[in-house]
Amino acid sequence: MLKVRVIPTLLWKGLGLVKGAGFDSWRRVGPVLPAIKVYNARDVDELILVDITATQEGELPDHDSVNDYSEECTVPLTVGGGITSVEQVLALLHSGADKIAINSAAYANPLLIEAAASRFGAQCVVASVDVRRMDDGSYRCFSHAGTQDTGREVEQWARELAARGAGEILLTSIERDGTMGGYDLALVEKIARAVDIPVIASGGAGSYQHMIDVVQQAGASAVAAASIFHFTELTPAGAKAAMQAAGIPVRRNFLGEASS
Repeated sequence: MLKVRVIPTLLWKGLGLVKGAGFDSWRRVGPVLPAIKVYNARDVDELILVDITATQEGELPDHDSVNDYSEECTVPLTVGGGITSVEQVLALLHSGADKIAINSAAYANPLLIEAAASRFGAQCVVASVDVRRMDDGSYRCFSHAGTQDTGREVEQWARELAARGAGEILLTSIERDGTMGGYDLALVEKIARAVDIPVIASGGAGSYQHMIDVVQQAGASAVAAASIFHFTELTPAGAKAAMQAAGIPVRRNFLGEASS
């Protein structure tokens, strides 16, 4: 089993970070740069930074800000929000992003995933998939920050993204987002079984046990979280310690320990 990654998610809106529940991100968390500096010292494996208003407002990715943030970031940085072209991907990579996350644009132009993977390598293309559980128990994909029903069934869409060259899938449960009530294990397991690329579980982490469960029971390759780190005393280092105690391989480089 590959080592499981712990990845804080930073939702970027205007001049700072926000967080809420169910994709209603209204609560101000603070500026972006101080958060990145804090996480640099907290033994995270990667960071995900998503501009949550860029697509809805038709804005271009903010390359200048990404450049400033990447200069202070000492871990791999995934950047998403408003990406619609290979040229924008290139500009973000030049600005210091290590990976890019594509969500809404992929539904309108699935070839964007292929083109980005072909030019820059699958390892830098993260397919972001936001999912709602419908009344009949099925799962459907939503775009534009969870506001538009794409009509796509999640398993079929995940298979297509993997076939088109995505290196991993960032899978977010819209209903669980910000609730800290636990990941949607059935959803994560469904997609982890459907594709042969890593699945990053997102939406609902509220305890270390939630992270353990989504790896051991649902097959996630990484855990992404926001509220648990913003609003509780729990930390990425603590998450790693708990997962390692549960028999899950992680990168241990905190408390003076070298990476194994």
